[in-house]
Amino acid sequence: MEDTWTRVGQLRKWLDEEAAPAAAGDVRLLRVLKIGEEYGEVAEALHGALGANPRKGASHTWADVEKELSDVIVTAMVALATISPDAEKLLDDRLQHLVERVDEG
Repeated sequence: MEDTWTRVGQLRKWLDEEAAPAAAGDVRLLRVLKIGEEYGEVAEALHGALGANPRKGASHTWADVEKELSDVIVTAMVALATISPDAEKLLDDRLQHLVERVDEG
C-alpha cells in the first residue's frame, strides 16, 4: 500500500497545484463531492453493462465498471488525504476494525 499512498499523494499535490484556487474548506468539500460524481459514472457503466437502459442498450462493459469503481476508490483516497494528514493510518485502522467485526460476528 505504500506505493499506492505515494501515488495518491502525487495526485493530491497535482490537484492542489493545478485546480482553480479555492478556500481550504471548499477544497475539502469539492474533493468529497467528487466521490459522488465518480459514483454516478459507476452507475452509468453498470446500467450500460447490464443493458438496463432500453434507449442505450449494452453501452458499457464490465471492464468499464471495474475502471469506474477504481476511480471511486482513488477519488475517496485523495479526498481522505486532503482532509487528514494521517489518511493511510485512518484507512488501515478502519479496515482493521471492519475485519475484526466480521471475525467476531
